Amino acid sequence: MQLPVVYQKAKEQVCKIWTTLQPLLTVHVGLASSTTALIILEQCGKNKGYQERDACGFHPESACCVLDGPEKIESTINMKTLWKNISVEGIDIILSRDAGRYICDYTYYTSLYYGNGRAAFIHVPPLSELITAEFLGKALQTIILAMLEQCGEQRE
Repeated sequence: MQLPVVYQKAKEQVCKIWTTLQPLLTVHVGLASSTTALIILEQCGKNKGYQERDACGFHPESACCVLDGPEKIESTINMKTLWKNISVEGIDIILSRDAGRYICDYTYYTSLYYGNGRAAFIHVPPLSELITAEFLGKALQTIILAMLEQCGEQRE
């Protein structure tokens, strides 16, 4: 599902995912246009600091995702373990604890909040001659399968 670059609409879609589908894990993928050959695994979402206006010219009330929500929420997926144990030939993978204060981090925090931490966020580079859609799809498949393995281990 593609989410709009609009805070309120993205939040509504994320809430709908958690209430109607009730997934084991939700994986969000966002574009990191400043990178060329780098996948970034995001460990946590932050609640406050959303001053930048979205595609409709708005920003969240009180510049936060959830009023009275915790300052940050960690994913139940251990991104550090994932980062240490996974490799994809032809692209670097790094770990991050700050997805920025725009729609990506807003969506991630919202999903972590409504999904009790059962969400993940991956920043990917733009498509290019080196990073094709097929290549990126296979890389994401490898990463997401490793995430699902962690989910299976947590359930046992």
